[in-house]
Amino acid sequence: MKKLSIFAVALAAMAFTACGGNKSGQTVEETDSLKSFEQDQIEQKIKVEFDSLASELGKLKKLPIVSTEGGIQLTAEEKQVKPDYLLNPSVAENAETLAEKYRMLSALNVDKSVAAAYEMPVDEYKAAITKLVTALNDPSFKEMDDSGTLMEEAQSLYNAMDANGRINFFWQMAATSLVEQLYIISQNTDKFLESFDDDAAANVTFRIVLLQDAINRLTAYDTEIAPVAEAIKPLSALNAVSVSELKGQIETAKEQIVAARTALVK
Repeated sequence: MKKLSIFAVALAAMAFTACGGNKSGQTVEETDSLKSFEQDQIEQKIKVEFDSLASELGKLKKLPIVSTEGGIQLTAEEKQVKPDYLLNPSVAENAETLAEKYRMLSALNVDKSVAAAYEMPVDEYKAAITKLVTALNDPSFKEMDDSGTLMEEAQSLYNAMDANGRINFFWQMAATSLVEQLYIISQNTDKFLESFDDDAAANVTFRIVLLQDAINRLTAYDTEIAPVAEAIKPLSALNAVSVSELKGQIETAKEQIVAARTALVK
């Protein structure tokens, strides 16, 4: 993606802003959390803008760090040094609210992919992910595959969560996924950016634009999403259009990325 085109698309995305019963297994607190966001209260023209933002997000290729094609390439020696910065699957037990469970689900999916690349055991990740999906009781996840991986296509997941009145949680999951990927990259930029090209770097910038636009917009409808908007606000510092720029920006913003991850996945 050329430098001018990424910013043209980013500006187009930002221009959207200028346009003017208790389920089984859910606590009372979780039910109230769902009630606090009524998707049908969103005006149709605003809903169209959310759909457009999701459509743009869905067009982007998965970042190499979680991609099965052209992703992380580790040597036998590198696989011997296991990462100690991935989430332990047991932290899924710390997620109490619906929002926390959705975000934890997203982060663990990212970490499972990285653990698999290092040939680490992933059974505990699969079990934790399955347990979270069961607790959420969200029909949007009925298309999980046998490996415990969520639907691969962002557009498909958005459509499913839209149909189930949970697009607010879709955006929380999308933000958490990107922050978790950036966090992992920040632990070893030389290695994890090795498989990036300039298009992938520019896609990081565009993802941030889309996510911040959607989540900032959602604060008018979902009172619980404000902390998420605040957590990802510092990501505005990442506006790279090349791998070299992204590397420098991630290294400079490492503390902010760690803080964002901590805020989203506790």
